[in-house]
This record gives sequence, C-alpha cells and structure tokens, in this order.
Amino acid sequence: MQGVILAAGKGKRLHPITTQRSKAMAPVAGKPIVERVVDLLVDNGIREIIVLVSPDDQEIVPYLQRARPELTWRFVVQGERLGMAHALGLAAPLLREDFVLSACDNLTPAAHIATLLATHQQQRAQATLSLMEIDIAHSASTGIIEWQDGWVKRIVEKPKPSEAPSNISSLPLYVFSSMLLEQLPSVRLSPRGEYELQEAIQLLIDQGGRVTGVLTPERIQLTNVADLLALNRHYLANNGSAGSHSLARLATRTRLIPPVQIEADVTIGPDCVLGPHVYIEPGCRIGARVRLADAVVLRQTVVADETEATGVVLPLTNGL
Repeated sequence: MQGVILAAGKGKRLHPITTQRSKAMAPVAGKPIVERVVDLLVDNGIREIIVLVSPDDQEIVPYLQRARPELTWRFVVQGERLGMAHALGLAAPLLREDFVLSACDNLTPAAHIATLLATHQQQRAQATLSLMEIDIAHSASTGIIEWQDGWVKRIVEKPKPSEAPSNISSLPLYVFSSMLLEQLPSVRLSPRGEYELQEAIQLLIDQGGRVTGVLTPERIQLTNVADLLALNRHYLANNGSAGSHSLARLATRTRLIPPVQIEADVTIGPDCVLGPHVYIEPGCRIGARVRLADAVVLRQTVVADETEATGVVLPLTNGL
C-alpha cells in the first residue's frame, strides 16, 4: 500500500516556528513532525510515500531523502493551497492501489492505523475514516459524520452544533481506494474557497460506495505553539531518558531534569537548570544561570544569562 502525506501548509498559527521553516518541519523531540507521521506509516508496512510539498519549502525533500533513504519517495509540489481534495488530485496520477492519506500535523497511535488498514480490508470498503468523539460545541471546526450500523451514511464539513448529525469527527487520516479518486473531478469549490475532501467522500457514499470508520481514543494535532509544546512533552516522556545531552557542552553546576533532549553543537553555561520536558535544537547557546522547563529552543538560538521561562518556544517573537 502507498502512503500520501499532505505537507504543504504554512502554519501561520505556529509563529515563530514557521517564520523559518514549514509546519511540516516543526521540531518534535529530534524529528520534524512530518517524519513522525512517516514513522507511523512505516510501522504499518508502508514503504512508498508521496508527499505534497510547498514550493517555498526547501528543507523537506532533502531531509526526508537523507533521513529515510530506505523508502521510495515521490514529491508533488502544491503551488496553490486549495484544499485536501485539490492536493489529492495532484497526487492521483502516482497512485496505483489503495492508499493511506494523512495530514502532516495529525498523529494517532500506530495501532489505530493498523486497525484502519485491517478494517478497510475486512469490510471491503472503498473508504475507511479515522474517527473521534468530540464535544459537539466544536463541530464547526471539523467534518462530522452520520454513523449507522458501522457505516458512514453522511459527512458534513464544519456544521453548526445545531446542524451536526452526531458528535463524531472525521480526522485527517484515511484509507481510500481508487473509487474515491474518481469523485475528485466533481468536487466543487466551497464557500471557503477550497475543494473539500468531505464532498468527495459524500459523492462516494451517494454512488453506493462502502464507507466505514474506526474510532480512536486519542490523537495529537499540531495547530499552535501550545500543541507543539504538548507534542514535545509526549515524545520526550516516551523516550524514557535524558536524550542526547552527552553531545552538548555542559558547564559546571548545570543540572538536567529528565526528560531533556539536547542536540549536537549546543553550549550550555554554568549553574543552569534545564527540565523537565526541554528540547534544544542544534547550534544553540544557553547562557549562565538559565532556568527552562516545558520548553523548545529553536536552532541557533542564543538564550541570555539568567533567563527563566516555562511553557515557551524560544526565541520569543511576534508578540508571543
């Protein structure tokens, strides 16, 4: 099976991280988030991956080719961001078989993807959706399904709570057959100015396509700086150690409180206390008597002496 990752978004709500890189390359405990999605696909046996990328993103292609040379890569440039159906249409000529489609900013347990794949095969479905129960008050921010006897009967994009058919959200993770691709030319431009994937799914349902889904109890999404800190807390905690701090130059009387991960070419001054849940990218310089907890320090950052901060991404810019 092939994998498709949508990674062309700018991530405006992620400033300052995305002033110098794409959302897909936002750092999560030593890997860009797009590689965390790749890990989930690879854990489920996928070895050929198509990535939709922005023409402005000069990092993602060489990074993935260098980091995962064992995989077969295909890259498609999405010059205009006109919605998920538009992006999938650009990738369609490269798709030969059933495939997994994921946004680059949505992470679920690997076991959930395994269940998606198994359900898709067992049910002989044309589409299998990743689903999650949500507070109905948030229905206007996602696609909501009508669910009956294990089959999706209807999907509505961003309905008002009073118009939502349920409290079950469709996440940006799917298993599709080529029958879904056949619906893409019929998708109309939405009032939001995008070609919505939910309309393609609804067209598939209307034509008698078998659309099912699997509920996940958890997922982590990257939308804003708070989400990035939560992702780093999650992965640092699961690393189970203080990470690669031996690569850093630590001055005397500096203390690390695990979990902490510090990349290469980092210099840390004396009398610092770093942690818990601190991730420092390469090339940083941490001054003396610095106190950091629940923090991400972006590459090449210089942290001034006596800085004390909790729950931050450094450097602090754009009013954050």
